[in-house]
Amino acid sequence: MGVRLALALVLAPVLAGVVSPSLAQQRGAGTQGPPPTPVIAAEVTQEAWSDPLESLGTLSANESVTLSATVTDTVSALNFEGGEEVSQGDVLVELSDIEERAALREAQALRTERQNAVNRFAQLESRNLAPRADVEDSRAQLQQVDATIAGLEAMLENYRVKAPFDGVVGVRDISVGTLVTPGTELTTLDDVSHMKLDFDVPEVQLGSLSRGLTLTATTAAYPDRVFEGEIATIDSRIDPISRSISVRALLDNEERLLRPGMLMRVTIARSPRQALVIPESALVPEGQRQRVWVLTTREPTSTEAGEVVRRDIEVGSRREGDVEVVKGLEAGELVVTHGNDRLHEASRITLIGIEDETTSVSDILLEQRQGDDT
Repeated sequence: MGVRLALALVLAPVLAGVVSPSLAQQRGAGTQGPPPTPVIAAEVTQEAWSDPLESLGTLSANESVTLSATVTDTVSALNFEGGEEVSQGDVLVELSDIEERAALREAQALRTERQNAVNRFAQLESRNLAPRADVEDSRAQLQQVDATIAGLEAMLENYRVKAPFDGVVGVRDISVGTLVTPGTELTTLDDVSHMKLDFDVPEVQLGSLSRGLTLTATTAAYPDRVFEGEIATIDSRIDPISRSISVRALLDNEERLLRPGMLMRVTIARSPRQALVIPESALVPEGQRQRVWVLTTREPTSTEAGEVVRRDIEVGSRREGDVEVVKGLEAGELVVTHGNDRLHEASRITLIGIEDETTSVSDILLEQRQGDDT
């Protein structure tokens, strides 16, 4: 039962006593019949509407990787503590590379020697004092040394573990001096600027899904926050066991509130459209029909709103406290939301307030009581 409907049930006795007998007699003086019935109304509004589809999903990082060693050696330096943001290319872990650097210096010295030999043979050849074959051999030996240096420099890169993208590093579980081998987990890195939300939807709902469809998600960690996103990927296969299809949505995470592994409740806004909306408390069900009481006049500056007429309407889907009107009403009309259980075709009514997003039923009743007291 919606909030407004619950208020209607609780406040119905209160509404009956809003207008005191003496005040009612004053208002009805000189007229025939009972005094006007006090009511609260709401305006028929046109709002964005959709058919919600709910599911449970799990968050994962936009990009996620476990960084590990590719060589066997000891840790010489750690440039992170865990939990901080790092940039692409930052060196996170350094391994001891003394032997490899010594081999690189040896190769660089040999290259200098081979370069000098190439220069000497080139000068001799220009004077016809050395055969061309000796020059080519010296250049080939120089190229061989260059290849060795390139290999050593590439190997040294394996001793520097760098961040492959911007992200947040995980908890550090190793220390300086730790012996690591290929495959040893050093730390994790997650790009949490955007989050992936994976959830399953029954196959019968496949026709209502499409890329770009908006959704909202909530989590128990932040019960007062609603996170917005949109569907990015719909799986190409349906699970033959669960008869459901996997869907992935993207959520913005600028505030870095969401973390990988979180459980979220997903609400997909299917068939988005503009619809006429009234409070659920305005409905007066009679068998299979839905009816409302509509004010025939609208005088916001007067307490005497005149008469009401009962009208059959056709309703669509519902959400908490509200109902979609498919047929029977127009935007801007006023419908009775509280006090409609005491109305009939010949009723004269007193409009004591119009509830909306900024004015609640409690506010209207409090204001009315204060006015009666004065």
